[in-house]
Amino acid sequence: MSYSGSGGFDYRPRPRQRRGGKSDDPRFRKEWSGPGPDKRDPELLASLLPQVVRKNGWTRKVADASVFGRWEAIVGPEIAGHCRPEQLEHGELLVVAESTAWATQLRLFSRQIHGKLAAALGPSVVKRLKIVGPKQPTRSFGPRRVRFNGSRDTF
Repeated sequence: MSYSGSGGFDYRPRPRQRRGGKSDDPRFRKEWSGPGPDKRDPELLASLLPQVVRKNGWTRKVADASVFGRWEAIVGPEIAGHCRPEQLEHGELLVVAESTAWATQLRLFSRQIHGKLAAALGPSVVKRLKIVGPKQPTRSFGPRRVRFNGSRDTF
């Protein structure tokens, strides 16, 4: 709306002039995407994660950590219910059984367990299994102790 010289208002819209600025810059041009896939669509994290792991050199750490995360799926629920992986250093996996009887049983099946680990994670992740029983409580009570080598049930 503008004032006309004849004493009234002109109600016709004036054509807009295009100004320079953001709309002329190709970085700010609007591109409308259609209903199909587009290069600007967000990607799933699961598809990007292997690239990030490879780029940062975390493949060894991720493989080592997957032993602990996938333990039950790899060895099965029966074995996983009676033992747990404790630590993995230099390819040696320390497995702690719930009892000495289970530790003996697991030592008998150590080749099969190692084969399952190698098939699931690759042959270079776990090179050796060390299976131990539960840690025994210490028998040293009080501030003074006597060191001796012998049976603890005799005095």
